[in-house]
Amino acid sequence: MPDAVADGRRESDALPPSDYGLLVPDGWFRIPLEPDGWKAPVRALAERVFEGQDDAVLLKREFTRAVGARAEEGYENGGVELYISTTSVGPVPLSASLLVTLVPAEADVRLDAKGRSQQVTEVDLPFAGPATMRRTRRVPDAGDPTGNQLPVTVVDYAVGVPNTTAVLLLTFSTSLDPFAGAMVDLFDAIARSLHWK
Repeated sequence: MPDAVADGRRESDALPPSDYGLLVPDGWFRIPLEPDGWKAPVRALAERVFEGQDDAVLLKREFTRAVGARAEEGYENGGVELYISTTSVGPVPLSASLLVTLVPAEADVRLDAKGRSQQVTEVDLPFAGPATMRRTRRVPDAGDPTGNQLPVTVVDYAVGVPNTTAVLLLTFSTSLDPFAGAMVDLFDAIARSLHWK
């Protein structure tokens, strides 16, 4: 076998993965973050969210603008894809999102705890390997430009890409403060589905 190595692994095992995969719940809308590639998916998401609400033109426009700005910012920071939850439990929308970012080798990714509102732990993702997880609870300022007045829970997972020095960063967020614990459990389940291809 020409591609066998001394420890019994194949040479292909030492190559970086070409892609990754994630399992997200039904109702999570995927927006690929490519130059100008998010505009049509953002419009499609707005159509889905405001379907049948002909009187919500201004809300729909503001939603489209806010999600588009988030997609553009994500792309500029190395984002690969953005997921937005469109799921509801009864009349309550399950407000949640996931931004997947590929952080290049030369960047410094440290998920340090800063203050009592953050917790950092080392975790082992079954299909992707060791990761650092940081949970943060942020209370928005009174003058938050988004108008959000609810505390936001953010959970980051930093996972080393095998056979590289790059890092894949999964950033989950939710403003469902009373259900933050359950949402964090959901985020953990999604992160644990991460696998390399």
